[in-house]
Amino acid sequence: MNDEQHATGGVRPARPHHKLTQDGRRVREVLTYTRRGSRFTPKQQAAWDAHADAWVIPEDAVDQPGFDWAEWFGREAPLVVEIGGGVGEATAALAASRPECNVLALEVWRPGVAEGLGRVADAGADNVRFCSVDALWTVENLLPEASITELWTFFPDPWHKKRHHKRRLVTPPNARLLASRLVPGATWRLATDWAEYAEQMVEVLDAEPLMEGGVVERWDERPVTKFERKGLAKGRTITDLAYRRVT
Repeated sequence: MNDEQHATGGVRPARPHHKLTQDGRRVREVLTYTRRGSRFTPKQQAAWDAHADAWVIPEDAVDQPGFDWAEWFGREAPLVVEIGGGVGEATAALAASRPECNVLALEVWRPGVAEGLGRVADAGADNVRFCSVDALWTVENLLPEASITELWTFFPDPWHKKRHHKRRLVTPPNARLLASRLVPGATWRLATDWAEYAEQMVEVLDAEPLMEGGVVERWDERPVTKFERKGLAKGRTITDLAYRRVT
């Protein structure tokens, strides 16, 4: 079955953490993240209780036949996707400035989602929906080609040890997949505080035929986030990149 059939409601493969061997053991997978703790602070719990029912797409919902993003957003609108929104600092600010868009925030860390709910509410950005399903699985199986009008990836895990580089989000296969989902002319914006990862991003995205772009000046729309502040405190250089789908 091809990607288009997956994205339009056909039979989808098992999600990460749900793949089993024939004898029932969980398949070991190379993922771009690890699942961290799930305990909420009181403030996060309050935000979750207030907004999760309306703004969080349950993980098992994506397994249902006929899953439709528009139903969860309550409208058809241009789709912006953020991969790894952390605690929602950039999510809230950028979504609030794009009320005409549906913003899908893909984040597997539940306390981060809970905090993001509060930030989005404070910003009045009711155009955001959060989902904790693996981002690459989601893009491959639930988003058809040329369906994303803007893509954000800010401070993805650098997986700085060489043996872990295979877990990085920006690799040739992943870049090819994500580029295929962008609308021609759409922009993928990235930022990292790891110089070596920035070099890899440039190498990978320069080699992707669907994309053109490179290192740019700091994007003034992007707020300074917790991860950026940590990087700056450690003396790291922040690199912003912008690539546009050309065909």
